[in-house]
Amino acid sequence: MTHRTARSAASLPTALRRHWRPAVAGAGLLWALASGPAQAQNLQTLFEAARGYDAVYLSALSQFQASQARAEQAKAGVRPNVGLSAGASWTNTDTNLPGGDRTTNGQTAALAASQPLFRPVNRLAVEQAEASLRAAEAQLRAAEQDLIVRSAQAYFDVLAAQDTLTFVRAQKAAVAEQLAAAQRNFEVGTATITDTREAQARFDLVTAQEIAADNDRRVKHLALDQLVGQAQTTPWRLDTRAPLPALAPAELAPWVEQAETGHPQVQQALAGQTVAQLETRKAEATRLPTLDATAQYQVGRGPTTGVPYSYVRSHNATVGLQFNLPLYTGGAVQNRIAETLALENKARTDLDAARRGVAQATRAAYFGVVSGQGQVRALEAAEASSQSALEANQLGYQVGVRINIDVLNAQSQLFQTKASLAKARYDVLVGGLRLRQASGGLQPGDLAPINALLAP
Repeated sequence: MTHRTARSAASLPTALRRHWRPAVAGAGLLWALASGPAQAQNLQTLFEAARGYDAVYLSALSQFQASQARAEQAKAGVRPNVGLSAGASWTNTDTNLPGGDRTTNGQTAALAASQPLFRPVNRLAVEQAEASLRAAEAQLRAAEQDLIVRSAQAYFDVLAAQDTLTFVRAQKAAVAEQLAAAQRNFEVGTATITDTREAQARFDLVTAQEIAADNDRRVKHLALDQLVGQAQTTPWRLDTRAPLPALAPAELAPWVEQAETGHPQVQQALAGQTVAQLETRKAEATRLPTLDATAQYQVGRGPTTGVPYSYVRSHNATVGLQFNLPLYTGGAVQNRIAETLALENKARTDLDAARRGVAQATRAAYFGVVSGQGQVRALEAAEASSQSALEANQLGYQVGVRINIDVLNAQSQLFQTKASLAKARYDVLVGGLRLRQASGGLQPGDLAPINALLAP
């Protein structure tokens, strides 16, 4: 206690006393200076870039387009079919009849058309294709929602990594000042070598933390660049003065209700159940007769069979009905019906599982957002308390009732709290998007309220 009581306010360097608040208030400048002249981009801009580049989303989009074409193919089964055919032949005949060898040729051309009149299987196939298209549309919507969340997560991961690096560098600068002060105090005899060694150890530790934080920032930046297909992206910063968006609706029940009806996974399972039911009806319809209307017009030219021969032109027009009734299929129809009924039960249980899964995911996401909002409030209070604790330790260090390690610990706690608070804010914003995704209502427009909180 002799050395601590011998210290005076003058033993703490003026530069150190002035450093605490500027190091925190100007922390954002460190990254701005290091980022170079790259143009900053907001969240919506980067999402639009990701939508035109991300392979997962583009694959889902191609699958949806393929499903659209497949639905149109099914409609061909109830539409007229028209075909044109033509042929030509050359014949060489060698006989012992008068006239000897001869070479003849013939040509034919035919226009044929058919119109299904009663084909229940084909009409059910059209309904089935439309249900499959709804499933593909739900799958595409799910891929878009996933891209929104992944874009926001990658965006705020970069901001969180930048914040961590900024706070670590600010802490390193403060520890360097504290180390310099401890060395000067030791040289003039107002402090022990213990203070110097403690400050040196803390400086070495924060240097290692800076290396790790810088590497994490680089990795997070690479992930964002790869997602959006751009190099050296520079996300806008979050305005910490603006309040976070409130949760609307605030109750859990509306979120769960929306998830059980509007979630893409539920919509996809509903479409799958419809497809399975139609497949059963198709299997049953194979026992029914089919009736088609047919028409054909044929023009031909060929030689006569008599001698001497000549060429004759013929015109034939045919209109008719084609009837077909399966009588015995060897048990294939009955077993096909049994198979589709089993698949229909499977589709029904899959729908139940989808509803239960999205309801559980929505509850978890809701409580995650509520918990995150509570953490933000608690960390805001902890930040104010840590700032007060740091100032108290600084004053205690000046009057000799606190030692160097006390100041370093208070300083480390403050910067850690600030980094945790920034990360908690980002988690609440991403958690809100995840909640909308879990309930099935996430849209690209939901990025606008978050984008309004960002500033270049």
